[in-house]
Amino acid sequence: MTENLEPEPAFAAELFGDTLPKARAFTAALAKHGEELGLIGPLELPRLWTRHIINSGLVAPLLRPGHVGDVGSGAGLPGLVLAIARPDVSFTLIEPMERRVAWLEQQAAELELANVSVMRARAEEAKLKGALDQVTARAVSALRTLIPITAPLLKPGGELVLMKGASVEQEIAGAEKAMRKFRLLDAEVIVLGEGKVDEREVTRVFRATVAVG
Repeated sequence: MTENLEPEPAFAAELFGDTLPKARAFTAALAKHGEELGLIGPLELPRLWTRHIINSGLVAPLLRPGHVGDVGSGAGLPGLVLAIARPDVSFTLIEPMERRVAWLEQQAAELELANVSVMRARAEEAKLKGALDQVTARAVSALRTLIPITAPLLKPGGELVLMKGASVEQEIAGAEKAMRKFRLLDAEVIVLGEGKVDEREVTRVFRATVAVG
């Protein structure tokens, strides 16, 4: 029942600019069909904008023109949201579950997102045409597990841009071996949205670069 949908935050207009109508349309579709399709939980509507749409969209400024892969796209968080916010970036949404792939393809078509392609695959089995410039992921798994399946998708000099929770510093400590194995440099945690969203809803991103040469 979409009457429980959180009102659109004023910050959404600043975040999405000219693409706000598409962000609204995607949010409405997710509110209407998300629970029945198993994409979001039954308690998510009252915080759908802040916890999911805004939370994902905050990552958009970290992306650069090129080819970005979103691993475990699921409901389209962050992949579809980022594709809406950054029409200048090409996205491949990588998702293994058929039902979710169908949803992603349907939304990309309905929203006329010419910068989106969808691939049904697990990240470690994805057959991409070329190495990626950046890889995003949200709530997939701990860094020690996530790095080995995402870093190999990147070209030398490519970036991981992984959305993480409040325990990201502990995850980094537990992922040192994986970071060395996959030659990740300049690892950092970026906090996005401070002063714009409630401090409980800020977006934390683990960013690191694959070594060149």
